[in-house]
Amino acid sequence: MKRIVLLIATNLAVVVVLSVVLKLFGLDRALATQGFQYGPLLVYSLVVGFAGAIISLLMSKTIAKWTTGAQTIETPRSEAEAWLVQTVQKLATGAGVAMPEVAIYEGAPNAFATGAFRNSALVAVSTGLLQSMNREEVEAVLGHELSHVANGDMVTLTLIQGVVNTFVVFLSRIVGSIVDRAVFRSERGTGPGYFITVIVCQIVFGILASVIVAWFSRQREFRADAGSARLLGGPQPMVNALRRLGGLEAGALPQSLQASGIAGGGGLMELFASHPPIEARIAALEAPAAR
Repeated sequence: MKRIVLLIATNLAVVVVLSVVLKLFGLDRALATQGFQYGPLLVYSLVVGFAGAIISLLMSKTIAKWTTGAQTIETPRSEAEAWLVQTVQKLATGAGVAMPEVAIYEGAPNAFATGAFRNSALVAVSTGLLQSMNREEVEAVLGHELSHVANGDMVTLTLIQGVVNTFVVFLSRIVGSIVDRAVFRSERGTGPGYFITVIVCQIVFGILASVIVAWFSRQREFRADAGSARLLGGPQPMVNALRRLGGLEAGALPQSLQASGIAGGGGLMELFASHPPIEARIAALEAPAAR
């Protein structure tokens, strides 16, 4: 229920912000004199902006299993699987969430959590991660993923994505209309200048929006690291897990799951990276102990 309220509140906030921006710059009157109905455009932008993000969220577990080949552990077939399920159960209890589905998939070291609801999530780890880390380090990684679930990060990231999508759709069409009439002198309907400008603006605004979403994603990684430290009673297990990851080549995840993995990219494209550098994450965990 809290998330439904948050979704409604977010949509209303977007409408209010866009309406205020139009009024502040006098664009509402300018567009109205040209026969441009920005009210319907607001509704259209909200639908387009949020629909894809919400559908992806609702289908996230199914998509994750399909794209990674993750197999849910229904009944543990080995001592290692039994330990994995028991550990997730313990961490889920500590995090205050219901027991998620637990899955294993074939691949290089990585792990992820996904799902539309915090009490029906999916936590998956790769065979490479289980083989490369000791149990304390694996538990720290699981604590990180359960913290994502407890924090509602999947829903929050969806809302952020929906908001920026809405702005991209709305502003690109506003700019397209202005350019079409001011530069291309289209007086009735929409000319080619409108469509060209909309495409260019959606690309440019989309890139800027990706920077915002990536920044938020990096912040939630710091919070999930800290959450793991709380669940395990101290930062050292997560620090050790991150150091181990730093010496490994993390497994690639499908595009739809990259922001959900335990490790991600950086380097030259750091502005667009879903995860902070390993060194920054370790420094953030060690900082409280150093003070």
